Amino acid sequence: MKLLVFAHVPPPLHGQSQMVAYLVDGFRGDPSLGIDVVHVDARLSDDLADVGSARGGKLGLLLRHCAAAWRAWARGGIDALYYVPSPPKRTSLYRDWIAMLLLRPLFPRVVFHWHAVGLGAWLREPGRTWERRVSRWLLGGVGLAVVLSEFNEPDALEFSPARAERVANGVPDPCPDFATHLARHRRDRLAERRAGSATRVLFLAHCTRDKGLFDALETIAMANQDAGSIRFRLRVAGTFVTVEEEREFHERVARRDLQGMVEHAGFVTGDAKAREFRDADVFLFPSYFANEGQPLNVIEAMANGLPVVTTRWRGIPEMVPEGYLGLVEPRDPVSCAKALAAVATTEDGLRFRAVYERRFSLRAHLESLASALRSVAADPTRRGC
Repeated sequence: MKLLVFAHVPPPLHGQSQMVAYLVDGFRGDPSLGIDVVHVDARLSDDLADVGSARGGKLGLLLRHCAAAWRAWARGGIDALYYVPSPPKRTSLYRDWIAMLLLRPLFPRVVFHWHAVGLGAWLREPGRTWERRVSRWLLGGVGLAVVLSEFNEPDALEFSPARAERVANGVPDPCPDFATHLARHRRDRLAERRAGSATRVLFLAHCTRDKGLFDALETIAMANQDAGSIRFRLRVAGTFVTVEEEREFHERVARRDLQGMVEHAGFVTGDAKAREFRDADVFLFPSYFANEGQPLNVIEAMANGLPVVTTRWRGIPEMVPEGYLGLVEPRDPVSCAKALAAVATTEDGLRFRAVYERRFSLRAHLESLASALRSVAADPTRRGC
């Protein structure tokens, strides 16, 4: 199957762009999966703050990307177009309209991969009637909708695809020798925490309020207040999107109830990122980000054998074991602190590693995605705009 991937890869780095990179590199690197990728890097933003903005010059960039897709189509042999629909933002949605208006007539088979959540509900309210009609005309009736989980499937079904397939995200294994090395370390650290050793907590994400950064700070402050001593130390890894939130962060950690408890590692990647995960005991991610789908940082934490304290938000509950103590309501640092204390002395993280191996490995993701995509090429039905 020859697939035209019209989607951007990092930078800027976020879950969606990273998954596109895994798709492109994974299919190109393993011909046995049966997907020949032609990639148009449809990047419109320079950094995270620019994502979804209406900055001048983006329309011209989009038209140039569409022209590159036209040239690929003219060379022949393309079986299907792969596209990632927007989150519920008007500027991003209007971009989708333009792209689909220009591309769908050329590509009778179209695949949408729904990473962001909420567009279907947004179109019903507060979307306008004419926006719903245009969206259903230009985004409706594709051959295949790939969704991450049960939670975000209704977004895809809002646009009446011929078929929907659930394909969980996946990441490369950061520690293939986990069973022989890191597993023992995780068990030893649980014993040390039970004996009174401080718990090393990691928050690794974009440093924004809705990703849970400030709730994480309050969680640590409350957990140590209840303990009567410093039993939880927090490492924050990630970049700030706004200077206001960065300033607020530094002001908050300087207050007496957090002094000496929080360190900011900044943006980490490669070996530095691997060390942050290896050295941590618990992963803390109290997100209430509106477009949260199946966050890769949670999957990476699981792959490293870290127990996770996170929120009942969007698709996250489907990622953790049923009845898990570390799942709390969003925007509730009090409950989060209690969950953190419970998880720190009961979980060694090994069952989260097992969840990763069973559901969220990159190999499993690529095989499932390739199977779904090949079925589109085999379908004699030709669905266009």
